[in-house]
Amino acid sequence: MFKAIMISKDEAGQHVALTDIGKDRLPEGDVNVRVQCSTLNYKDALAITGKAPVVRKFPMVPGIDLAGVVEQSDHPEFRAGDQVVLNGWGVGEVHWGGLAEYARLKGDWLIPLDPAFSPEQAMSIGTAGYTSMLCVMALEKHGVTPESGEVLVTGAAGGVGSVAVAILAKLGYTVVAMTGRPAEADYLKSLGASRIVDRGDYSAPGKPLAKEQWAGAIDVAGGQVLANVCAAMTYRGVVAACGLAGGMGFPATVAPFILRGVTLAGIDSVMCPKPERIEAWRRLASDLDPALLSSMTQRVALDDVVTAAEQLIAGAVRGRIIVPISAN
Repeated sequence: MFKAIMISKDEAGQHVALTDIGKDRLPEGDVNVRVQCSTLNYKDALAITGKAPVVRKFPMVPGIDLAGVVEQSDHPEFRAGDQVVLNGWGVGEVHWGGLAEYARLKGDWLIPLDPAFSPEQAMSIGTAGYTSMLCVMALEKHGVTPESGEVLVTGAAGGVGSVAVAILAKLGYTVVAMTGRPAEADYLKSLGASRIVDRGDYSAPGKPLAKEQWAGAIDVAGGQVLANVCAAMTYRGVVAACGLAGGMGFPATVAPFILRGVTLAGIDSVMCPKPERIEAWRRLASDLDPALLSSMTQRVALDDVVTAAEQLIAGAVRGRIIVPISAN
């Protein structure tokens, strides 16, 4: 038996509880992993609270991230004792995830834990940080350099935003942090933000083209915020879009794209090919100051995950939440 957060659904609705589960109920896979640490991401919180139809198969163990030790493997790349990391691949949505003491997974989804990180450090980064690195790589690919001008990060006090600010600042970019929580200004400046802008200034409909401000942007909001960010990009500016915290809509015009040559680069971390994942984690090991991880991370016990999910949805959480599960 092992402990796991289990989401079930019946005619009365959705139910979530910390449950004892037999290992014989683990889903199909060719690698068994003893989970050492997992995370609570925004997507996990949506699944646990039922605020969005994230879960597509019931019953479900949420948790889109995990770091752990291989206990048994039929996959040629992994053997017992290997430390591994998983991010995405529909885990926590259609396949049991990391908010449990054990997981059975497809080895093709796993990558080796970079030796620069402990399991807890890797989860302090998690899908949020790995997505941030993919966004930074996209800006670089499209020619945005520290000399290009200011780079805006929306949702900067959240998980993706916090890591993005820290990475960009270490790489020498001038980072502007957007947040709806002005009390987090000192925190964001400690991560490397040069100044703070109010999300409220970008939340209402704006002009098709605004004053040119941002050479690059990493956006987790979507919706009206993303439309206004695109309108304020400099000539040939680049926006890496990776989230929809502000909505799935995109009430914009083509003006920034055809008159200023703005690039809108979509970032998907869930199905990202394995070589790019490995490269993103390699870059995280070199381009993220590990000393900042503790300031952007809070720890939550497995039996407190449901309560923490409600707080995350309410916007009351700063940075990252990790869920230490086993120190062995």
